[in-house]
Amino acid sequence: MSLRILIVEDDDSIRTALRWALEDEGYDVAEAASGEEAVRMVGIAAPDMMIVDLMLGSMDGFAVIREVREGHDLPVVVVSARADTQDIVAALEVGADDYVTKPFQIKEITARLRALRRRTAPPPAGAPSAGARPGVVLDSDPYEPLVLREASGTVHRGDRQVPLTLTEYRVLCELAGAPGRVFSRQALLERVWEHGFFGDERIVDVHVRRLRTKIERDPSSPQLVVTVRGLGYRLDPQ
Repeated sequence: MSLRILIVEDDDSIRTALRWALEDEGYDVAEAASGEEAVRMVGIAAPDMMIVDLMLGSMDGFAVIREVREGHDLPVVVVSARADTQDIVAALEVGADDYVTKPFQIKEITARLRALRRRTAPPPAGAPSAGARPGVVLDSDPYEPLVLREASGTVHRGDRQVPLTLTEYRVLCELAGAPGRVFSRQALLERVWEHGFFGDERIVDVHVRRLRTKIERDPSSPQLVVTVRGLGYRLDPQ
C-alpha cells in the first residue's frame, strides 16, 4: 500500500512539481495551499508524512507543525527558502524532523523521504528488529521506571507512554545502543539522519533538548542524556 504524503505549499508551481515527482516515486499525494487547509487535511487525508513550507500566509508553517504535533507523530520535512540557522532551529524546535532549503533538487527531497521511510518502517510481524531487546531500563526509578522497548518502538515512564517524535526516538536508540559512550554531534547526524544533513550541527542540540524535556526527571539538570563538553552526548542509565 502506498504511503500518503501531504504537501503544504502555497506556490502552485512548486506544489505541482513536488506532486508529480512524488507520484513517480509511488507515493499517494494530497495537497494543501494554506496552513488552515493543511490542518484540516491531516484529519481528512490521514497522511503518513508531510512536506511543509514555512511561509504560508496567516497560518505559517511553524504554526502548522505545532498544531499537527498536538495529536500526531508523523514525520515532517520542512522545505523553505528561509535558510537562516535560527529558522532551521525554530522549525526543529516545534517538531520538524528534517529541513531542506529552496532552491532544491527533487532528488534531494526524495532521498530524504526514503531515509525517513527506512527509519519509520515497522519490523516484520512477529519478529523484533535486529538487535532489539525486550525492554531496556534507562531509569530504574522504583515508582516510574523509564523503559525503552525497541521491538515495539515505544518508551514508557511507568505505565505512561512517552510521546517521542521519530527523530527523538532515534536519537535515544542510538545513545542507548552504547551506554556510557560519547557520541559526537556529527556521529549522531550520520546515524540518525542517515542521508546526512548539510547544515548546522546544532540541530542535534535541539532534538536532545526536546528529548530531555520528555524523559528526564529534571530537564534542567539532566542525568540520563549527559553533555560531554566539547565532545558530544552520552547516555548514563540510572
